[in-house]
Amino acid sequence: MRELELPDVQDVMLEYRKIKLLYRSALKEIGTKLEILNDEFKLVHQYNPIEHIESRLKTDESITRKLIRKGKEITVENIQKYIDDIAGVRVICSFTPDIYRIVDMISSQDDIEVLKTKDYMLNPKVNGYRSYHLIVRVPIFLSDRVVPTKVEIQIRTVAMDFWASLEHKIYYKYEGNTPEYIKKELRECADLVTFLDSKMLAINEEVRSIREENKE
Repeated sequence: MRELELPDVQDVMLEYRKIKLLYRSALKEIGTKLEILNDEFKLVHQYNPIEHIESRLKTDESITRKLIRKGKEITVENIQKYIDDIAGVRVICSFTPDIYRIVDMISSQDDIEVLKTKDYMLNPKVNGYRSYHLIVRVPIFLSDRVVPTKVEIQIRTVAMDFWASLEHKIYYKYEGNTPEYIKKELRECADLVTFLDSKMLAINEEVRSIREENKE
């Protein structure tokens, strides 16, 4: 790969900023769809599976670093081709079954194309991380054309999000040199989170069962 001079990189990123509109618009599209689905679910089932939704755009610096790690030249074309998570949405839900419920709702949308899925619920990462990731493509309607644009969607429970957020902060403090005993303790915490999710789900199901019995 030809090593780019700093001015070249700056020119590329300046050009990239012109297409940021697409990714910002894609975040709005996905966010709106999720809010509508959540509202509908609440109306029909008297229950909303989504606790809250977060979104972000990857920084220019992070994009540049990721292309370098992948061994790709820093061009606008490569940014769009090789980086799937420029636009990211995180969906925080109440219980574990809600994760798959939301995945199904997203996948059933006619104008959302699911490109990739990673089920870290069934296959957690070595560090204990659990979540469900989708890379989707959504059409962005501009004045003169339609541009399919990629968005990464991460879906996890409140408990999983709590663990993932703090685990990231702890790893960041060690700058990639986290001691093994810390890694072990974090994995144990991840197991506790899994147990907590299971326990809270069981309690919720019990409460729902009691309510159903009282209706009869």
